[in-house]
Amino acid sequence: MAIDITIATRDLTPFERLVMDLLCEGKSNSSIARETAHTEKVVENTVSRTAKAFGIRADGDTNLRVLLALAYRTHYGDKAFDRLGVSCQHYEVGPDGQSLCARHL
Repeated sequence: MAIDITIATRDLTPFERLVMDLLCEGKSNSSIARETAHTEKVVENTVSRTAKAFGIRADGDTNLRVLLALAYRTHYGDKAFDRLGVSCQHYEVGPDGQSLCARHL
């Protein structure tokens, strides 16, 4: 089953982007709520609004948070992933002797 995910239909608010950055780090709604000093309900509503901005709907076969993280990273770049500190497995040694990511050139 193919899922149709569009580029965001509107700019995300700074709070929505903060919540998405934390979601992309794998944090739960309760963890995000503690970190942002908001209630868990506010975080849930923010995640839901952000999913709507990307045209993502939850159903029994879809993990909304995973698709939302993928859509967010696609739209806003891999900075959220970079903050995780996971080293790239695609490194090759370039002509000048420096490590380069062969996939992200």
